[in-house]
Amino acid sequence: MPESLREKESAAGRSDRQQRDEGTQPSNNIVSLISQFADDNLTLVRNISTGLAVVGVVLISRSIKLLTKFQAASEIPAYFIERNVRLCGKVRAVKERGLEVEHVPIHLPLLSSLLSKYKCANSSFMLVHLAGVELTSEGSLWLQKNLFPAQTVWIKLISREDDMLHCLVFQNRQRWMWSYCINEEVLRLGLARTAPVVGLLPDHRFYWRLHKRLHRAEVRAERKGQGLWKQDTQWERVSKAVRDTALFRLMKRIFKRS
Repeated sequence: MPESLREKESAAGRSDRQQRDEGTQPSNNIVSLISQFADDNLTLVRNISTGLAVVGVVLISRSIKLLTKFQAASEIPAYFIERNVRLCGKVRAVKERGLEVEHVPIHLPLLSSLLSKYKCANSSFMLVHLAGVELTSEGSLWLQKNLFPAQTVWIKLISREDDMLHCLVFQNRQRWMWSYCINEEVLRLGLARTAPVVGLLPDHRFYWRLHKRLHRAEVRAERKGQGLWKQDTQWERVSKAVRDTALFRLMKRIFKRS
């Protein structure tokens, strides 16, 4: 009996080893096949590796554009404008022609430090115009009060005209997380009129969407009678009519002489 038990145990052990060997054979076969394929197609594998490296270099070079500080409108790549890329910047001054904005590139510790070694740290500004907006004098004063120096803004590129960028400008509201569009805000307050978007043709995919957005803000100001759409009250209209009469002007001159 003991001998038969030992024979059964040894047979069971051999069957377990066979099952384990059979289980490892497929994985070993896959590894060997991959190794054999790599050995037989060494040139193909090298070409694939080279292609992946080239793609990586292209992607890195394109991303470096986002890390580069643009000193002027001419330095911005054309595909940035075509895709309406948003750039971060700091307001330096509000001028009659537009906003002077210093570009603030995306910061990545390694790449940004490498680029800073080759780029001079000039503080040149980009001239930004509110796209689709014609400011009034009150609108310019409003910008000077609300866009103080060193304030961070986001500019969405629309078009480029010589040294000027036509953009949608966004600013974070104080004590709020979200931002608002300054182009729409000055129209909503009646501090500007809508104007043709320079650099965009009516058949452009973005033209009518932008025009509708700005026109809606202007109509809202007109309905509420805000800013340049403000209408005089009845008392103000009567007072103005009286001041314009010849009798009132004559009495005014008599009192001045006396």
